[in-house]
Amino acid sequence: MKKFFLLGVSQLSLLFLFAQKEGDEAMIAKFKEEGLQHSQVMQHAFYLTDVSGPRLTASPGFMNAAQWAKGKLESWGLKNVKIESWGEFGKGWQQERCYVAMTKPYYVPFVAQPKAWTGSTPGNKTMNADVVLIKATDSAGLLQYAGKLKDKIVMLWSNDTLKNGFKADAARYTDEELDKMAKAEPQQPGQQGNRFQGNPSLRQTFQARMAFTRALNNFYLQEGPALVLSSSRGNEGTIFVQSGGQYAKDAPEAPATVVLSSDDYLRVQRLANAGIPVQIEADVRTKFLTKDLNGYNVIGEIPGTDPKLKDQVVMLGGHLDSWHSGTGATDNAAGCAVMMEAIRLLKASGFQPRRTIRIALWGGEEEGLFGSRNYVKMHVGDPATMQLQPLQSKISAYYNLDNGTGKIRGVYLQGNEQVRPIFAKWLEPFKDLGASTLTISNTGSTDHVSFDAVGVPGFQFIQDEIEYDTRTHHSNMDTYDHLVPDDLKQAATIVATFVYNTSQRDEMMPRKELPKPREGRQGF
Repeated sequence: MKKFFLLGVSQLSLLFLFAQKEGDEAMIAKFKEEGLQHSQVMQHAFYLTDVSGPRLTASPGFMNAAQWAKGKLESWGLKNVKIESWGEFGKGWQQERCYVAMTKPYYVPFVAQPKAWTGSTPGNKTMNADVVLIKATDSAGLLQYAGKLKDKIVMLWSNDTLKNGFKADAARYTDEELDKMAKAEPQQPGQQGNRFQGNPSLRQTFQARMAFTRALNNFYLQEGPALVLSSSRGNEGTIFVQSGGQYAKDAPEAPATVVLSSDDYLRVQRLANAGIPVQIEADVRTKFLTKDLNGYNVIGEIPGTDPKLKDQVVMLGGHLDSWHSGTGATDNAAGCAVMMEAIRLLKASGFQPRRTIRIALWGGEEEGLFGSRNYVKMHVGDPATMQLQPLQSKISAYYNLDNGTGKIRGVYLQGNEQVRPIFAKWLEPFKDLGASTLTISNTGSTDHVSFDAVGVPGFQFIQDEIEYDTRTHHSNMDTYDHLVPDDLKQAATIVATFVYNTSQRDEMMPRKELPKPREGRQGF
């Protein structure tokens, strides 16, 4: 009887595992069918970009997108959907008008965008002024221009030259590049994110450049130019635009500052340097917003159903905010649209997750991962002290997408070797879609590191770069038409599968050793 009983239990266990395997395969087939053949990911992207507009943190465009996302998540039946404040951010800002043209020695309109958190040209009307070319490389060199810049249009001498492009802007990872990533060795502590390691002269050069930038900005505040012209990398009308002022509520307002295309900037510089008088006509109007100084995230849940596991959480997310010269399509409406589509696929499949699934669309990522960092500090733990809250032990994993429009090629393991065989198994159904690479390497600068900093397994997917660094990242070309629909469909299908698998596992995802407190480093 005992042998028979053990045999029966064994057979039942095998039957259960077989049924579970068959169920997983059927569910993944559902994700593939719905995600690849009936996707809504581009519709999500349309509302996040074209309809909402630029989504600078604390701007009306960001709140428009947040309200739309909240409504969409609620329409799919998610629970506890909210736009949650993560604390004080500072002043909001938006551009309202930008016209810049050269009128002397001849007329030509320029490609231009104001830098975020900079002011307007005087009088809220079109003005015309001479250009002053500043040739200085340190604080002492600026003194010769003291008292000469009031109401002028100024520009700083640039040693840059237009770099012709002999390579395609868009590219996918080659097999050789992916193989090199897969064979990477674990990084040693302190290696990640240390751009100056082993190169003190590079550090000194960087520090000197930053010191001069601070001195120049203070000089402009004192002298009061009407407009500052700034150069940009890029060509063919692409300009890369970020911030030129401060968003802190008590910060002084920086003078009107616009980024010109490299072609236009260098033309003006050559004329001014040759002693040929240059006049610029400009009307730049911006608006600071101080009614609500808080920053926000969008949060929603699919509640878990397993009595023993429903308090545990699987998280996925991407950052909702963007810069303002484009509509933040690849950075990062793409990631948010994919994560929202993954949630839609999970809901459309009809399955009831064992663990709770929580989506987060972060604000303030571009200014320093503020949304995710403050969420973690409020709800999960403080990396400065490593004082952890109960939720820290209940988040099985956090999955992030924030590397553009490219399809998923695999996963950065973030130094967590224990998850390699798990992820390898989960990627098997997607080898035919180009996703199979696992690299032990870390990748930083986006929201998964906020979770990794307090010992929660946080992962960023490997994505084809497409035009990310060459054309769209923080540029006026970061628009809907630069998205690749089939890549986003593939990514959403894979993310849905990873979240599904994580939610259904008997065990939580393996964890690395808990990080040490980061006192003196502001927590992150």
